[in-house]
Amino acid sequence: MIRLYRIAPEGLYAATDPATDEVHVLYSDPFETLPGGWEYGRRIDLHSASFLAPVAPSKIVGIGRNYVEHAKELGNPMPTEPLFFLKAPSSLSGPRAPIVLPPESEQVEFEGEIALVLRRRLRRATPEEARSAILGVMPACDVTARDLQKKDGRFARAKGFDTFCPMGPAIGVDPDLDDLSVVTRVNGVERQRGHCREMAFGFVDILVYLSRMMTLEAGDVVLTGTPAGVGPLADGDVVEVEIPGLGVLVNPVEAWRAVGEATSDHP
Repeated sequence: MIRLYRIAPEGLYAATDPATDEVHVLYSDPFETLPGGWEYGRRIDLHSASFLAPVAPSKIVGIGRNYVEHAKELGNPMPTEPLFFLKAPSSLSGPRAPIVLPPESEQVEFEGEIALVLRRRLRRATPEEARSAILGVMPACDVTARDLQKKDGRFARAKGFDTFCPMGPAIGVDPDLDDLSVVTRVNGVERQRGHCREMAFGFVDILVYLSRMMTLEAGDVVLTGTPAGVGPLADGDVVEVEIPGLGVLVNPVEAWRAVGEATSDHP
C-alpha cells in the first residue's frame, strides 16, 4: 500500500515509491493524478521528518453507531440508516500533537476509527463513482466529551473542541476496502479492535448516502465509526490508533492549562 504523507512545516506531499518503499517528495498533485503517474523528487528521512495531518479538509463527517457492539456499550439503538454528524475542521490535528482535555468536560473519551479521504468531488454518487472517489484511508481518533454529548443530546460541542480529531501519519492509497482493521491502544494496552466487515454500513454505502445530503469535496474526510471499547482519557496518557499494514497514529494527552500555569509535572 502506497503511503501518502504531508511534511511539516511546508505542507509538501511525500509518498512511498512502490519500487523502493522509500519516501520521496511528491511533485504531482495526488488529488489530480493517479498514483501510476506520480513524479517523485528528493528522498525524505522518516526518522528526522515531522508530519502534519495528511489533509486539510473542507469538512470532517463522522458516522455514529456503525458498530453494533459500540452502540450497545453506550445503550443506544442501532440506526436504520447512517447516522452522521459534522466535526469542526478546527478540531483537526496531526501525529504526535497533544489531545488537550478541555476544562468544560470531565469525561473525554477516545474513539479509534478508519477515516476515508476523497480524491474527487462527489454529489449524488453511484456506488461505482463513490468507490473510485476514495483516495485512501488513515487512522483517526474521534475524541469525544462524553458527558457533554449526553447532556446536549447532540454531537457538535462534544466532538468539536480543538485537538479532538487527530489523524495520520499517512494515507494508505488505494487500499483493499474489504479487508481493513483498526486497533486502539492507550498506554500500550489494547482497548479497541474492529474490522470493516463488522460495520453496519460499508464505506461505499456511506459515501453514496452522504453525497445525497451534501457535496463532498476532494480532501474531505469521513470517519466511519468506532468499535466497542471506548473509554476515558487522562492527563499523561498516550493514545495509539493503528490500521495494520499502514501505520500508527500516536498522540499524547494533556490537561488544558491557562497561559503561564504550571504544575510540578508540567513546567
